[in-house]
Amino acid sequence: MNWGETAADLLVRVRRERPLIHHLTNLVVMNVTANATLAVGAAPVMAHAAEEVAEMARAARAVVLNIGTLDERWVDSMLRAGRAANDAGVPVVLDPVGAGATELRTRTAERLLRELRVAVLRGNAGEIGVLSGVGGRVQGVDSAGAAAGGAALARAAAQRLGVVAAVTGEVDHVSDGRRVAAVRNGHRLLTAVTGTGCMATAVVAAFVAVGSDPLVAAACALAYYGYAAEVAAARAAGPGSFQVSLFDALYGLTPAELAAGVRIDWVEGGAA
Repeated sequence: MNWGETAADLLVRVRRERPLIHHLTNLVVMNVTANATLAVGAAPVMAHAAEEVAEMARAARAVVLNIGTLDERWVDSMLRAGRAANDAGVPVVLDPVGAGATELRTRTAERLLRELRVAVLRGNAGEIGVLSGVGGRVQGVDSAGAAAGGAALARAAAQRLGVVAAVTGEVDHVSDGRRVAAVRNGHRLLTAVTGTGCMATAVVAAFVAVGSDPLVAAACALAYYGYAAEVAAARAAGPGSFQVSLFDALYGLTPAELAAGVRIDWVEGGAA
């Protein structure tokens, strides 16, 4: 597989098809994830009301469930949207923000994974470690460590939960339980701005909406996002200007630049 050509093709498809991405996401990141979705070339809608989420999910090309600021009404809406998406064949991308930090977050993420067909689970090592049973620690919404390395953790989570697991960190690992890809794009400034993990999930949803292989789409999305961060960091003076530059880079990267900039390799399985 030529990862650069594949990532570039998926970016072209996102910008040409402008897939509608339905976000049920948290209050902290609602604005930035909507803008990240727009910058990629997709179309965001942020709808949470129980009375409309099923209808909106059926109209979308992908649904994002992000548990960052939970209450029982939002949990009910997420279940309604997820079931409608499953019935319509629309992929669901779950971001289990802070799973492991509190009982409510862990219980909710486990319920969503148990009652819905989740296409991609994108989280940090601590969150994925907790949900997969491998072992992990979470402090607030940040990973405080996991009992396994990224590749082993992603593979184990995919096998145990029946999802494509995307474990993000210094190196991102994406697995469907048989294949494991490592994404080596990114920049440390991503950890200095709130909501950057949630933005990564939004980008993953846009690529999954147009791709036929969720693992490949998620890996290419994370490489695109990480490469945009590298470009943005080169222009930024610090976290504030980095966030602005990141939106500009997501919007401005050409498919040719992306093809030349992605750094993805197979760790296990996959075609050469």
